[in-house]
Amino acid sequence: MGIRWRKRTLPAAALALLAAGCVSTPGAPAEKPATAPPSVSAAPAAARVCAEPAAGPAKAPAGAVTVDPGVVGDLAAKTKDHPPRTTFWLRPGKHRLAPDRYAQVLPKKGNRYLGAPGAVLDGRRTNQYAFGGGARDVTVSHLTVQNFVAPHDEGVVNHDSADGWVIEHATIRRNSGAGLMAGARQQVRASCLRDNGQYGMNAYKSGGPLRDLVVEGNEIVGNNTGDWERRREGCGCTGGIKFWAVDGADIRGNWVHDNRGAGLWADTNNNDFRIENNVIEANDGAALMYETSYNAVIRKNTIRRNNWVEGRKYADRGDNFPFATVYLSESGGEPRVPARTDKIEVYRNVLEDNWSGITLWENADRFCNSPANTSSGDCTLLARDTDRCVRPAIATAPLYADCRWKTQRVDIHDNRFVLDKSVVKCTVKCDRMAVLANYGTYPKWSPYKGERVAEAITLDQHNRWHDNVYLGPWQFVAHDPSRVLDFGQWQGTPYRQDKGSTLDPRAGG
Repeated sequence: MGIRWRKRTLPAAALALLAAGCVSTPGAPAEKPATAPPSVSAAPAAARVCAEPAAGPAKAPAGAVTVDPGVVGDLAAKTKDHPPRTTFWLRPGKHRLAPDRYAQVLPKKGNRYLGAPGAVLDGRRTNQYAFGGGARDVTVSHLTVQNFVAPHDEGVVNHDSADGWVIEHATIRRNSGAGLMAGARQQVRASCLRDNGQYGMNAYKSGGPLRDLVVEGNEIVGNNTGDWERRREGCGCTGGIKFWAVDGADIRGNWVHDNRGAGLWADTNNNDFRIENNVIEANDGAALMYETSYNAVIRKNTIRRNNWVEGRKYADRGDNFPFATVYLSESGGEPRVPARTDKIEVYRNVLEDNWSGITLWENADRFCNSPANTSSGDCTLLARDTDRCVRPAIATAPLYADCRWKTQRVDIHDNRFVLDKSVVKCTVKCDRMAVLANYGTYPKWSPYKGERVAEAITLDQHNRWHDNVYLGPWQFVAHDPSRVLDFGQWQGTPYRQDKGSTLDPRAGG
């Protein structure tokens, strides 16, 4: 699942034409880390929900069961005593569960939980879970859920990843683990996922498909307060939202900001994502990581001031890998995997003052059944069974292709890339677009040794930049980290990238 940056995979509308030019970067050492400025303005209005959450009903709806904050465990007890499809209205005040680690609410099918203005369900740093169980089609709205202590990789709301839940106008904050889990057909709308210990949401479902997820109009801020990458280096287990094997997701109109780690991270066999009209800013790591996954549309997003902390950390270590703010790792379009698109299309986005731009990466040593595959036990959606990916069969068709997650059919166009190094406070290694792979060496029986994968991702797998606008001193990396190109070299033979694009090296600041 999670992996180290290089050895794992780790890790705009109509645009005015500008004069093209070439750029060189000074060789001065990178400056010490700077703190990203506070996020300001231009977030979707609907997603500014943490400061001003929508108020719930001031009176109990007709037929609703009233829950009393003065009675400890009242919510769980009344849920147990009433039939499915009951509506519960939580009075204003702080509601508590029984003082037991495993005390939680176990909804029945179709139950609705509505919070009055000021209604809070508080775990008191004692209870692990707020809402669990397998009941479908549960709604939680206008309720604050806080101070629960879910274990690492587990969640507080919809702990058991039941299907069809709706979480709307909710505030889920200051919990350990993930604020919420996800099931199939789950909708998370207009909610504040804030300051949770690991993730705002962990979209993972054990033992079943997780399809048709909607995440719309939410504010996702300040998550991973536990700083799990520091505690478990290379765990790949942090950020605003993590998606695991989700088939069909619409991620739109959210404000994803100031999270420790990546803003949005889709990791391992995700497919058919639409990520659009979001503002993603001031996250310590990448704005978006799409890893060992398939088929996505990434469009009309505003992406700014991301990756300042993690990008600078790697640069200060002397690592020349192009650590980018949009990172596509072993991910690409695959017509044989059904989706609304058969490629990864990245277009009409504005990327401004991030640590680098877009990196397309493929780890030559990572494939099904390889010890270098840190998503251990997982195989591609084409081969599925790791036991098939063995020698000698893996060296020939169809397994030679099907046992790899491939960065292919990526179309990057009509974006606006702006870089002012004085804003980012950097001199080198923060100014790159890249398409590359490592030199294959491992394991001994690998059929992907040498430069095969680097040649394929750079020249043969239909990865194209075109019709973009670059403002600022951008550089370009192709094939491997040592090949740093100016704009003319990037556009020329053999790479032939960014046809119809323009670059003004002085315009970024």
